[in-house]
Amino acid sequence: MTEAATLDRTDVPTTRLRVTGMDCASCAAKVEAAVRRLPDIAQVQVSVAAETLAVRHGPGTDARMIADTVRGLGYGAEDPDAVALGDTAETPWWRAPKALLAASCGAALVTAYALGHVAPITERWAFLAAMAVGLVPVARRAILAARHGTPFSIEMLMTIAAVGATVIGATEEAATVVFLFLIGEVLEGVAAGRARASIRGLTGLVPETALLERDGTTESVPAASLKVGATVLVRPGDRVPADGTILDGGSDVDEASVTGESVPRRKEPGDAVFAGTVNGDGALRVRVTAAAKDNTIARVVQLVEEAQEAKAPTERLIDRFSRVYTPAVVAVATLVAVVPPLLTGGAWGDWVYKGLAILLIGCPCALVISTPAAIAAGLSAGARRGLLIKGGAVLERLASVTTVAFDKTGTLTEGKPVVTNVVAFGRSERDVLSLSGALEGGSSHPLARAVLAKAAEAGAPVPPAFGAQAFGGKGIASKVGGLDLFLGSPREAGARVPFTPDQEERVSGLQGEGKTVSVLLANGAVAGLLAMRDEPRSDAREGVDRLASLGVGAIMLTGDTARTAWAVAAALGIEVWAELLPEDKQRIVRERQATGAVVAKVGDGINDAPALAAADVGIAMGGGADVALETADAAALHGRVADIARMIELSRRTLFNIRTNIALALGLKAVFLVTTVLGVTGLWPAILADTGATVLVTANALRLLGEGRSSA
Repeated sequence: MTEAATLDRTDVPTTRLRVTGMDCASCAAKVEAAVRRLPDIAQVQVSVAAETLAVRHGPGTDARMIADTVRGLGYGAEDPDAVALGDTAETPWWRAPKALLAASCGAALVTAYALGHVAPITERWAFLAAMAVGLVPVARRAILAARHGTPFSIEMLMTIAAVGATVIGATEEAATVVFLFLIGEVLEGVAAGRARASIRGLTGLVPETALLERDGTTESVPAASLKVGATVLVRPGDRVPADGTILDGGSDVDEASVTGESVPRRKEPGDAVFAGTVNGDGALRVRVTAAAKDNTIARVVQLVEEAQEAKAPTERLIDRFSRVYTPAVVAVATLVAVVPPLLTGGAWGDWVYKGLAILLIGCPCALVISTPAAIAAGLSAGARRGLLIKGGAVLERLASVTTVAFDKTGTLTEGKPVVTNVVAFGRSERDVLSLSGALEGGSSHPLARAVLAKAAEAGAPVPPAFGAQAFGGKGIASKVGGLDLFLGSPREAGARVPFTPDQEERVSGLQGEGKTVSVLLANGAVAGLLAMRDEPRSDAREGVDRLASLGVGAIMLTGDTARTAWAVAAALGIEVWAELLPEDKQRIVRERQATGAVVAKVGDGINDAPALAAADVGIAMGGGADVALETADAAALHGRVADIARMIELSRRTLFNIRTNIALALGLKAVFLVTTVLGVTGLWPAILADTGATVLVTANALRLLGEGRSSA
């Protein structure tokens, strides 16, 4: 097998490392360039926000070589699996190495100013020493980056500018510029730390300890140490320490952290609970079903971090542009420094000074970080609202969606039938519910559960039934309180007892509304009708209307009967195709795409798999651990129809943020380039322009996090 074939295989090893010390996209570029120079490298993905490095490689490279290469650049590298969930807290910014270096350089600069006033003869040497405090570590990083494939790093540009300024006699200014550069790096670190904290803050929802049952007693243990099959006690008011199933007890559990629902859900034995949710007023015994690294919260964090590793199209474009842009800036700076003195007799000192300032202006940090900062913030903002989007490419593609094709059952509707109408003949509706509930008391069929739920809602007592007899697909008969009862389909009931014209009209009318009708017979007479239907979600109409306000159309593709589908579609005001096979849904999606539509398909991710794959964006609907995350490009964990519109809104805001960032980065550089050539600004404003642009771009991107909270 050839080397190329080996690297193209999907089963080649993948090494994942946690890389610390990266603050911006130029850091990621240096790591990526260095690792790509190793032998047998197939793919390299670096995420600043997640502090991760993923490398697919052949046998010529191993994890140790990759880690050594990263450490050789001055960054930390460690096995991410060795870091327990929740133990990845950021070092306080004021204790970070770059902050300590900036403080040292600042103190040296103040000392140099003081010495310059006290003993002017020492001023130049004092400022040289102050500059060296900050510049030596920067120059070392520049040399390491150049050795590993990144000669035009920001550190190299900074080193050339500072040394050049010293050569032409601007020693005080050179020292000050180095200090300002270090301050900018500190600010970048603070911004990057905040972005990381926005993701990892989710892990803080999981408690640090759990009450483990062992040998008839309970003991407090680290929640991260819980194993599948262990039993834990969750006291009232405590957070659930792991995903699990309730063995004993009942309680209202607040699942807002996982599903976003503000109303606690009642949980009984056999129900699933999720790590990080809050127990209500009852004690629960829970059997653990997932280890800490695999629980719901951990999966959400992992999905967001992995999504950030996949670069968006705009980010890839900016990366390619910056590889040409930085050398071009160096060339322009050289021409500015050399051409005017040679051709027009200009002063060498003045034009070299301007060339050095242009080097600083041309630093690409703000431009390179403009897209990934916004993408990371957008993905994090979505995750906080239960909108999982798998990467920047998907986030960008959502902005161009023009049609959303919904599945019906479980997507536009709740996925379970409810009793919508109770019609009584010769007795009260409460009696009809009571007798029907008695017949369905021992059944777990969805329609039976709907009848029992309606009886409980109406406060109708459910008496015991005797001698029950089921007729497969037709109905059930029994004796209740001396009455011979039958509950079943209109066809079977009609074969037993003739309907009056009024009764036939009522049955036909309810069926015409797309409802399933059951007929209750008592002692050979029609006693009542129960109509059931899988009703639209409470926010379905709002979600469809919200899409319309964005200029996005909505259609329904379902395998359900035409009558039921048309009834739901009419209530929502959308087009519908019914009685479809999976391949039919896929065909309709492709037909829409052929007309120029950009289609998002929303479904459960399983029986809609062909259509999800064919769509421009596939979105799974569901909550918590049950969502089919693997089959779709994105997932609405809350199961709300309106969340599809929120995804598109978030995508459009993120793209606007990216465009604004690029305009800020290039605009400031263009202004200071002109003013520098004209002699209006110099080295100080140049470095402030670069640092200021980087901070502005990052701060603008982080606004998406705030918008995510306010609009959830």
